[in-house]
Amino acid sequence: MVNLEWYRTFKSVYKNGNFSLAAKELFISQPAVSQQISMLEAHVGYKLFNRKSKGVEPTEYAKLLNNLIIEALDRLENVENGFRAKAFNANRLISIGISKHLMSSLGSALISKFDFIDFSFHENDALFELVDSKKLDFAVVTKQYDTFDTIQKKVGEIKQVIVGSNTIDASELKSSIKIKDFSATEQWLNDQKWFSHNAQIPHIKLFWLHVFNKKRPSMVPNYIIPSEYEMLEIISINTGIGVVWDINAKNLIKENKIQLLWSSKQMPTTEVFVLSGKNDNLSMIFENIQQELKRVLR
Repeated sequence: MVNLEWYRTFKSVYKNGNFSLAAKELFISQPAVSQQISMLEAHVGYKLFNRKSKGVEPTEYAKLLNNLIIEALDRLENVENGFRAKAFNANRLISIGISKHLMSSLGSALISKFDFIDFSFHENDALFELVDSKKLDFAVVTKQYDTFDTIQKKVGEIKQVIVGSNTIDASELKSSIKIKDFSATEQWLNDQKWFSHNAQIPHIKLFWLHVFNKKRPSMVPNYIIPSEYEMLEIISINTGIGVVWDINAKNLIKENKIQLLWSSKQMPTTEVFVLSGKNDNLSMIFENIQQELKRVLR
């Protein structure tokens, strides 16, 4: 039975017109090239190459054989190279930058898809700079950048919601929300103990602006926890409330560790993007990251 490696060797000798050059291209020895060509000649029953002072030249039958096999051999090699690229992409170490507030909800979702990931925590502009300078392969960002050297794709949206510990009686809040008494709603919120992941309370300010049309909330946060997910875990075993991304609170609400106090169409949403430098070798990984994050953010 014919060995496909014989045809690969034949193609290389035919292209290079030289056994030594074919051996270098195929990373095998010159005697191995000669042996494989001899075995192919014995199999087809015709001489394929005539030796010259410098290299070899194909016989008429070699030219016919080349025409018959070259297209099929090229297709086979393309398939093989595609599988190699997939294996390389699946096993190489990739670097992904992400906000520490989204690591548990979005970053952790990628762990099941890739064997080797080097995560680093930064905010949007720093993440862009690192990707643009090729110090990071990918970044998950909540801000859009438009540059020639980077590719950015939207994978979904996250929305702000108010959550609280299960020890809180929220009946008064929900009654005031139901009758759209926003003055009473704001007063109830002001009376609570507040958690924030940032001393400048950006989430809370944005929420107050969208829902109450006020630039500055009158409340002051009681506790600053610099990671939103850690903050949620702490709320679950203490008493207090916070404005958080819905994606971070989803599982804790489902597990009855915290309660959803307020979610409405008026609450602000933020787009989530995957950012990468232009690199064909990473395109398949880029696509896989997009698909996984889209699944999580559905």
